[in-house]
Amino acid sequence: MNQNIAKLGEKAPLLQASDWIQGNLTNLDQLIGRVVLIEVFQVNCPGCFLYSLPQAIKLHQKYFNKGLFVIGLATAFEDFDKNTLKNLKLLAKQNKVIGETLRVLSENNQLIDQRLPYHIPFPLAMDKITIDKKEITSNEVSLFIEQHFPDFINNKKHVKEQIQLKVLNYLQSRLSIAETFKLYNLQGTPSHIVINKKGELKACEFGHFSDLEWLVSSLLEE
Repeated sequence: MNQNIAKLGEKAPLLQASDWIQGNLTNLDQLIGRVVLIEVFQVNCPGCFLYSLPQAIKLHQKYFNKGLFVIGLATAFEDFDKNTLKNLKLLAKQNKVIGETLRVLSENNQLIDQRLPYHIPFPLAMDKITIDKKEITSNEVSLFIEQHFPDFINNKKHVKEQIQLKVLNYLQSRLSIAETFKLYNLQGTPSHIVINKKGELKACEFGHFSDLEWLVSSLLEE
């Protein structure tokens, strides 16, 4: 469904989710009268799990009964082999993390038996990922490597495999579009989308958002 790019102060466009992994299928037109926080993350994004998701959980716990509705939206604009629906399900059902998230959280002693020591309590959805054309072929990967990695043939087998995977992911990323990510013109993850009780977009921030709680509490008082 084609929609205009989201604009601050205007009605927030509906989320384009492919699957609701946790919680009932809910969209913004059903949440008029509540302040909505959409926490956009990737499962292979350590910063999302170190900072933004814990912050969103605290806001959910503190303000849910006061009218806040938090949604976790997993997206993918890179590392398409890791930022998958399958790995989101592992997170939702078993508190399992993967890839760089697993490595960094382990190094920071934030896991128990390689799992999060907490459960994400709010609804979780997967951003709709669409492909503009056919899948990348091995010939396209080889051609790209030939053009950009002239010493490829001299590498060891495991290094070659790593290069091939990175090239495949890069080429795939140019074809894959995360619909909500594009719709809200996001710059990366974590991103925070805040919508007021009227359904209007009030904030769309990337990275650290120090005023998030202040904004949420202010909108709840309106």
